[in-house]
Amino acid sequence: MAAAAAGLRCCFPGSSAIGSGFAKPSSSGWGWCAGAVAAPSREAEPVASLGQRTRVDFPILHQEFDGAKLVYFDNGATSQKPSSVMKTLDDYYRSYNSNVHRGIHALSAKATDAYESARRKVANFVNAPNSREIIFTRNATEAINLVAYSWGLSNLKQGDEIVLTVAEHHSAIVPWQFVSQKTGATLKYVGLTKEEVPDIEQLKGLLSNKTKIVVVHHVSNVLGSMLPIEEIVTWSNRVGAKVLVDACQSIPHMPVDVQKLGADFLVASSHKMCGPTGVGFLHGKIDILSSMEPFLGGGEMIADVFQDKSTYAEPPSRFEAGTPAIGEAIGMGAAIDYLTCIGMDRIHEYEKELASYLYESLISVPNVRIYGPAPSQTDHRAPLCSFNVENIHPTDIAQILDLQHGVAIRSGHHCAQILHRTLGINASARASLHFYNTKEEVDVFVDALKATIDVLTSQH
Repeated sequence: MAAAAAGLRCCFPGSSAIGSGFAKPSSSGWGWCAGAVAAPSREAEPVASLGQRTRVDFPILHQEFDGAKLVYFDNGATSQKPSSVMKTLDDYYRSYNSNVHRGIHALSAKATDAYESARRKVANFVNAPNSREIIFTRNATEAINLVAYSWGLSNLKQGDEIVLTVAEHHSAIVPWQFVSQKTGATLKYVGLTKEEVPDIEQLKGLLSNKTKIVVVHHVSNVLGSMLPIEEIVTWSNRVGAKVLVDACQSIPHMPVDVQKLGADFLVASSHKMCGPTGVGFLHGKIDILSSMEPFLGGGEMIADVFQDKSTYAEPPSRFEAGTPAIGEAIGMGAAIDYLTCIGMDRIHEYEKELASYLYESLISVPNVRIYGPAPSQTDHRAPLCSFNVENIHPTDIAQILDLQHGVAIRSGHHCAQILHRTLGINASARASLHFYNTKEEVDVFVDALKATIDVLTSQH
């Protein structure tokens, strides 16, 4: 249909519009792309979904494998990139590739301006009060390691406690195991309720004056559930504990306001939010960052270097040793432009609808077991479902979906082995969606899954 072919008109400085659903932002700033008003037509066309309207901006989605159109349902692992992000990367390397902060020539000045502009975009995106609170890292994993080593090793000691949930990603567990082994601090894990969500009452009960930091996800990459971060922060503050939030699965899908959440640290990765790989960020409260030792030593993070000692730059430079991922950071800024143009509230509302449709469609398939809570009027799932089919290995399912149907999903433990053991399983299959996916693709996926189950059960 014609409406489905129309994309979203997201305009960026110095570039042409992409798609055709939004108007150019005003010259007063990035107030952002007010909706374009279509001329009235004699015949009302069906209204295209957000997924149908944005797909035009993602070239990778328009391909086939052995005659089957690609259905990309592995967004929990990484997202696809709009044309505007790829163009931004290309422009950087073609037009103003140079190191940042260290040169006075025109290329270096332009690269530095674009790099620091990306930092401000990240700060605005998460409503940080100061762009100095945004530290660019390789990814969320490095951001968590930065906190673990720079803050953890200096502030934790024998008898202190670190509270986590069994649903954390390995990136939020292993660094704290390192710190625990070096400092003598103890790891305390929060289990699951019968609804298969982290037990918040148990978490509250574990908090004491021994608790020094609470490490929690915002949205689970396996269960699709969301934790009440504001409440967790309030409870933690009462005992003097810091809070680190893994926001990798929330920031790409919903508005996230670090001032409202109140956490001391928050991490995310660019590649899950339509940006390039190789860059992510840490948000930290400026007073805490200013008190922390550097994570890595080298150029950029110093104030003065003497033969026997060095003094350190203020944040964020203190934590960005060496030449950073300049093009990738600028590309992440372009991804934020794109997401902001659409509107995170709009993305979240569409994905809530998509998440419910995915859950209800998948739960209707015989012998399918979905992990995590069922969606309700008050508790919404993220647009992902981790599941198993009775007596069939999830890797077999994922392989046949890919080879015979062009459907890309994940199989394995999703970097959450502790959670899988808690659920009594070794692995699961996972379908994870983003705003450029559609209900029609969910239908294709479910039909393909039924066909795959028939093939595998007939072999047995």
